[in-house]
Order: sequence, then C-alpha cells, then structure tokens
Amino acid sequence: MQKNILITGASDGLGLETARRLVSEGHRVLVHGRNEEKVSGVVAELAGLPGAGPVESVVADLSHLDEVDALADTVIERHQSLDVLINNAGVLKTRDAVTRDGLDVRFMVNTIAPYRLTRRLMPLIGASGRVINLSSAAQAAVNTQALKGEVHLDAMGAYAQSKLALTMWSIALAAEEGAPVVIAVNPGSLLASKMVKEGFGVAGKDLGIGAKILCRASLDESFADKSGQYFDNDSGRFASPHADALNPARVADTIEAIESVLNRLG
Repeated sequence: MQKNILITGASDGLGLETARRLVSEGHRVLVHGRNEEKVSGVVAELAGLPGAGPVESVVADLSHLDEVDALADTVIERHQSLDVLINNAGVLKTRDAVTRDGLDVRFMVNTIAPYRLTRRLMPLIGASGRVINLSSAAQAAVNTQALKGEVHLDAMGAYAQSKLALTMWSIALAAEEGAPVVIAVNPGSLLASKMVKEGFGVAGKDLGIGAKILCRASLDESFADKSGQYFDNDSGRFASPHADALNPARVADTIEAIESVLNRLG
C-alpha cells in the first residue's frame, strides 16, 4: 500500500538514501531541503528510479520559524493525510551557529523545528500515522538556558543536548491521547553523511545502515506498538535513552523551554 511520507533534510546524506529506498518501493515521498535548485535535482533523480512512486519537493530553511510554518502550510494545502513524517534534518558544525532570532542553530533545527512541524502536521498524521525522529548516540543533559539562546555552547555540546531534547519530546508526545506512533531512532553512529565528514573528519560507515532502519521504523508492523520508545541501531534494538529522557520533571522543563521559544518567536 502506497504511503505519503515527508522526509526533512532529504536532499543529501541519510535523508536522500532513505528517500531512494522509499521511492523505489512505490511510496509518495515529499523531499525537503533548503536549497530549491538542489531539491529539484534530487526530485528529478528519484523520479527516474525503476518503480518510482510520486516525488514532490518542499523547500524551507528550518533555522527560521516562519519557514517551518510555511513548510507545514504547503504540506497541509497539498495533502489531506500524511502517513509518515521523518524528522531527519540536522546540524552539527556550521559557520552560522546563531540564528537571526538569537538561537543556537543546533537547537533550532534539531529540536524546535521538528517539534513545531510535527505539531502543525498532527491533524494530517493522526493516530494511525508515524513520526520518526532522528536521535543520536550522542545525548547530553539539556541546559534549558542554552536551548532558549541565553547561553552559548560548543558545537558538539549543543548537538548532543539538542538530540536529547528531541528524544524527550518524542517520548512525551507519544504519551498524549490520540498521538501517532512516535519513535526516536539513533540510525547508527558515524554514518557517511556530510555532517559526519565535516564534524569528525572521517568517511563514515555505509548510509544504508541508517536508511534501512528508518524505512523499517516508518513501515514495519514490528514498530507499530513501540510508540514512545528509543531504538538504538548501534546495538540493533530498543534501548534506554539518556536517563533524563525518562525523568518526567526534566522532560517537562525541556518542553516548557521549547514552548517559551515558540511563544517568543510567535
């Protein structure tokens, strides 16, 4: 059965490899990226794959809240339902570490943008859909002042905190009444993405390792009853995330900080 699937950050790396697999299986894939020319090229490439399902482009810079909202509006205008949202887009090292709103770009792109996008698209996803959030083996206790842009961190510190914050809200959202299946996934450490090459200076492992688990998490029945859990692809199983993700008070503080940022930005 063909599924409607939105993948953020799908113009290269793990997102693109995941899109290739899903398009080849005949699914309709909405390919998101921030560069219109690059996304258009990817869409053309994917549409030419054998057995390709429909492919669409959606363009937005997730470091800007207004563009996150515009992305949600575009999806809502085009589609009545969305079966799967894969929040794959992420940032580690970048020259522009602070957004125009004064936020660390890692927190904005890795945590706040997917939170907002997911919330906006919930009516399309419904209880029968899935939200797959790209977490990481790198998770560190969240400094809510840093999340709100009041304290600045180094790249790795901000990245690890942003990924724990993402995992935290994934677990919290899954517990809400009528929520879709929400699963946080570490797709595998040091995969051969642009982020890994730039951040760690290594070629990295086969992207297929991560793409395979993202496809499984998105579609396989074995994941349908795993909402609110964390899958660690380094160990190949569901596992415990950082302890703070299982601490209701810490989770509530982190979500409150995310909401305060959103309220400030409007």
